[in-house]
Amino acid sequence: MDSLTQIVLGAAVGEAVLGRKVGNRAMLYGAIAGTIPDLDILSSYFTDTVTALEIHRGFTHSILFSIIFAPILGWLVSRYEKYKSVKGWSWLFFWAFVTHPILDAHTTWGTQLFWPFDLRLAFKTIFVVDPLYTLPFLVFLILTMFQKRTSEKRQFYNRTGLLVSTAYLVLTFILKWTAFTKFENALEKQHLSYLQIDTRPSPLNTILWSANVETQDAYLLGNYSFFDTQPISFVSYPKNHELIADLLSNDKMQRMIHISKGWYTITQQDGKLYYNDLRFGLLSLEPASESFVFQFLIDKDDESGNISFIEQPKGSRDAKKLMSELWTRVKGN
Repeated sequence: MDSLTQIVLGAAVGEAVLGRKVGNRAMLYGAIAGTIPDLDILSSYFTDTVTALEIHRGFTHSILFSIIFAPILGWLVSRYEKYKSVKGWSWLFFWAFVTHPILDAHTTWGTQLFWPFDLRLAFKTIFVVDPLYTLPFLVFLILTMFQKRTSEKRQFYNRTGLLVSTAYLVLTFILKWTAFTKFENALEKQHLSYLQIDTRPSPLNTILWSANVETQDAYLLGNYSFFDTQPISFVSYPKNHELIADLLSNDKMQRMIHISKGWYTITQQDGKLYYNDLRFGLLSLEPASESFVFQFLIDKDDESGNISFIEQPKGSRDAKKLMSELWTRVKGN
């Protein structure tokens, strides 16, 4: 999830653990702890693209990280804070750390909660930025801040924020199942055979859902809004995996395919090959758009045979255009 959401969650968890004993300082340390796991993005400055993608939401988003670093930070904070309980501070950091990846597990990218095991949890029920999750949560957190630390209202507001946000997460599973059923029925009515379906919410909402449908030689991409009145339509994108036949044995290519869970297409433009990660969809809702959210140039060194992946930049115009198209599409077809 985005940084603001993780700060709010961390602050609320910190308040739930130590709010009665240290007041708003529990929120402060919870908020700080809620952002620490995302420091793994710094790896992109020191390593190649593929390795950075593997590291992202890896060790720092694991239960093991929470177990190791919570007592270390708990001990450090207890050394200079008036409240001296190492156990209390350690519990605050542990729960703020571990709830961060649990929330991230609901997004498309997911988390390696059980690192070092190669298992990435990705429920794909909520977008990384969702105002319906964050804003009510934030309002209750602000209300909590202005109450005395021993006040019953303070506990009520914080618990309500945690309850409302959690209830919304539960609701997203129901919405995902409903959307999945709609896609499944549409494929059946259109007599389209397929291998598997992958669904996810579109940016900023859980009303409009997207589906990737794998067939033998192509992927079908479709959208469904709960306000739709017309049948779901699918656009076919050829896999073109044969274009990288000579690169399939390359270690980086194998790792990239593993990262994208096999949901990728290859496109060729001006003699250059591009790797498109389908899990995050397109930057445009226009029919047959080739503007993928995550598109990488496959840069091959002819002398050494080594390859590297260069992420293609996304401009502010792309984002503004997508937001406009999303607003129109959410309202139904």
